[in-house]
Amino acid sequence: MPRVRVPAVLTACAAVVGLVLTTGCSSSGDGPGQAKGGVDVVEKDKLTTCTHLPYPPFQAEQDGKVVGFDVALVDLVAKNLDVEQKILDTPFENFKTGAFLNSGECDLAAAGMTITDERKKNVDFSVPYFDATQALLTTKKSGVTALADVKSKKLKLGAQAETTGESYATGQGFDPVAFESSDAVLNGLRTGQVDAVVIDYPVVQGWLKDKANADAFALGENIETGEQYGFSVKKGNTELKAAIDKAINDARADGTYDKLYEQWIGPLPEGRS
Repeated sequence: MPRVRVPAVLTACAAVVGLVLTTGCSSSGDGPGQAKGGVDVVEKDKLTTCTHLPYPPFQAEQDGKVVGFDVALVDLVAKNLDVEQKILDTPFENFKTGAFLNSGECDLAAAGMTITDERKKNVDFSVPYFDATQALLTTKKSGVTALADVKSKKLKLGAQAETTGESYATGQGFDPVAFESSDAVLNGLRTGQVDAVVIDYPVVQGWLKDKANADAFALGENIETGEQYGFSVKKGNTELKAAIDKAINDARADGTYDKLYEQWIGPLPEGRS
């Protein structure tokens, strides 16, 4: 996921149907409050989520509303707390440091974020809510299907900056071209800035649903990295972490998780259907 610039997608602090999306603005409501169960929130009657747009199918704008798998899961948390989810669009680099959580700008971060030991030093993670893999997507004209082909043919590899995909590529001896958003990664492939990219497999799945992308690009190897996504909260925020964990575990138990997975991600993994 991205690193520096917050995209000027919508007017800052614009209201979105059902959710409020702002671009890096501080809370402007009634100040801090307390949600159901004694969970402190940075804005009264809101559960403020930091994310970085776009990152479909986890969070993206659709018909003027922010939707996606992450959004739907956090909505379950908000419902249990008897508050409304509010979304802030923020630079992804701050998620690694917990900056927006520590400053009291957000209650949690939800951005298709891999749980890593490095990130655990700065934030507390929820229970894992998604098992992730990386995928190689190439231009059909490149004729490559694996990272080894990219290396042997000395082709240009791209990745999204500050992500585990970029880290994986670097660890395999590549010097990937870093793009600040998933949209920029796809555009880089489309315009020939790179010949192949490494990015989360669900993102590639979403891209290939578009016929133009399916005609131009080819799915290469699926790279098992053992990654799991989690939502993050400020270090020591045990009450909110417990509320998030409960919502995820309850959704898995009652079938809601599977329904949301099929809606936003696709068919359930083998053995789960």
